[in-house]
Amino acid sequence: MAEILVLVEQVDGEVKKVTLELLTLARSLGSPSAVWAGPGYSADAKARLAEYGADKVYVADSAEIADYVVAPKAELLAQLVGSAAPGAVLVAATAEGKEIAGRLAVKTGSGVITDAVGLGEGFVADQSIFGGGVNVHSRVTRGTPIVAVRPNSTAPVATAGAGAEEQVTVALSDSARAAKIVERVKQEKGARPELAEAAIVVSGGRGVGSAENFALIEKLADTLGAAVGASRAATDAGWYPHQFQVGQTGKTVSPQLYIAAGISGAIQHRAGMQTAKTIVAINKDSEAPIFELADYGIVGDLFKVVPQLTEEIEKRK
Repeated sequence: MAEILVLVEQVDGEVKKVTLELLTLARSLGSPSAVWAGPGYSADAKARLAEYGADKVYVADSAEIADYVVAPKAELLAQLVGSAAPGAVLVAATAEGKEIAGRLAVKTGSGVITDAVGLGEGFVADQSIFGGGVNVHSRVTRGTPIVAVRPNSTAPVATAGAGAEEQVTVALSDSARAAKIVERVKQEKGARPELAEAAIVVSGGRGVGSAENFALIEKLADTLGAAVGASRAATDAGWYPHQFQVGQTGKTVSPQLYIAAGISGAIQHRAGMQTAKTIVAINKDSEAPIFELADYGIVGDLFKVVPQLTEEIEKRK
């Protein structure tokens, strides 16, 4: 089986869910090898990667890798592509992941595919384009296929791998050291789960009307132990921070339950949440496109429906 490199996404040594998704996808196509770049590696991290299929773990845990922006990871992967000759390289389609993929493609003379939502035999990628309106199949025809896969597009499945560890060193070029990180500010984590990994998401859209009214969405979310999301219209209006945007140009979510309040259901938004297991839509417009996708629809004023829903849930807790 072809070896497939998977760049590990991690925070303070904790492996993120998207990495488990990538390992699961890689396992269906070959032999997954996880690539750990930067400090924080531990026996727990190794066990987690092996649990989800990593046959090998390349460990480059030099602190220097984390001292510079993006380029060191691209150089590390380019070195491994040269030495291991993998069948493909998979990264998460995050802002950083896509930049790494582009740099790696240039360094290795390879083709790159971004925002893939699936990967099949022959490394043919599925992509949802034009706001989810068109599905296409793409394949790299030159060099090593480099594919950036959207988070939440593959369900992670635990399949034990050998987890053989191999230490790797990388000599960074002067260009990789051009942009250095001089300060890190840690954002305090709230009680709500991370949007991309939450089992329940409550999102508000244009119908919420203002930043102050998002308190209704937040209260419902907190009652359910859910994450808060927002449509592009709401974030562009400044009602909620852009990092909580769900959609084609925001985050892709795939929770067990997705509640859309005051969201019309434009294609751009649907592309980021249409794989949710159960979708509940609340909108006063009975013709809103979101109802075509919803499992349950409530035609009504969200300013009446959401507080009533919150109250009833609290009664049953």
